[in-house]
Amino acid sequence: MNTAFERSLQSEIEKLKAAGTYKTLRHLTTPMAPEVHMEEAGDVIVLSSNNYLGLSDEAAVIEAGKRGLDTYGAGTASVRFICGTFDIHRQLEDRIAQFLRTEASLTYVSCWNANTGLFPTICDTGSAIISDELNHASIIDGCRLASKSRRERYKHSDMRDLEEKLKAVQGSAPVLIVTDGVFSMEGSLAKLPEIVELAKKYNAVTVVDDSHGTGVMGKTGRGTIEHFGLDGQVDIITGTLGKALGGAAGGFVAGSHALIDTLIQRSRPQLFSNALPATVACSSLEAIDYLDEHPELVGRLRDNTRYFREKLVALGFKPLEGDSAIVPIIVGETSFAIAMSDRLLKRGVFVTGFGFPVVPEGTARIRVQISAKLTTDEMDRALAAFAGVGKEVGLI
Repeated sequence: MNTAFERSLQSEIEKLKAAGTYKTLRHLTTPMAPEVHMEEAGDVIVLSSNNYLGLSDEAAVIEAGKRGLDTYGAGTASVRFICGTFDIHRQLEDRIAQFLRTEASLTYVSCWNANTGLFPTICDTGSAIISDELNHASIIDGCRLASKSRRERYKHSDMRDLEEKLKAVQGSAPVLIVTDGVFSMEGSLAKLPEIVELAKKYNAVTVVDDSHGTGVMGKTGRGTIEHFGLDGQVDIITGTLGKALGGAAGGFVAGSHALIDTLIQRSRPQLFSNALPATVACSSLEAIDYLDEHPELVGRLRDNTRYFREKLVALGFKPLEGDSAIVPIIVGETSFAIAMSDRLLKRGVFVTGFGFPVVPEGTARIRVQISAKLTTDEMDRALAAFAGVGKEVGLI
């Protein structure tokens, strides 16, 4: 063992602990649900999960995964183009495309892989990518991997700055405008109608990562694009199966037949990673079907979010505005956010404090995420904990 290297790593860890920014992993012993059992804290209410529709613990979704395990085995044991593509992958990809109203889709083991596989595949010398400055880290890394492309960032949701960047890259081809549909740390939505109009004006390609919008936004949960009535007007959609759609794992790219065929031929994470486990493909397929059969879940999620947000405001908190199921409360410094989340956990509420480098210095936050399966009683108990902790730390 290289002791000098190990000492260097341990020194950095001790600095994080001293600053109060050290992250501690919590261990759940029960399925993801509105209430779970945690080794470190006992029974707690979860306000930290991407399980927006509560499908992670839905019996039909679980049973579909079990059938997939029985039918297809534990794993694919291969990459897609060798012998790792099962018929369930085709079924799921056809279903995702149908659900999002695109021509085709391609699954990956995560949306991180989807984003890092997309941009370097379709952006070569002479191309340009213009990305919102608050886009998810997977988009940022995907853009970085497109090293031959010109890369620009526009100020968050600033359409004037976006247009200036579009003017500056005229002559490049293709030009991509890339944005999250729902910004995960803000809870706000991209200005998709304006982005689409600018894309038409400057002949750009629109790319939307709708990981936090799929299953959440729109009348039937088809995402931010449905929310704005822009079906068929966004060129490329990336997203995840690991949040509202069952919460297991997996990501996807959806778009035209030509795009998906290009990714099959050249996208490195797809070429060199094992295919999505069939059991996850089966549970994800069932999750989409279940959502289509139970659109009332989307309405219940919206009602729960409205209820919790209004009650927080009534207590004196000032959450950021937004239409998604994400309700962030800005508290200042990273150590303060982590300490506040620890206090909430002691009161039986599991919610995470986020700080630098996930968000800019001085804008650390408690990020509340609502589920359609939360009961009024569970939300009221969580709000009581927020009231107590908020007074203890001087926020209200």
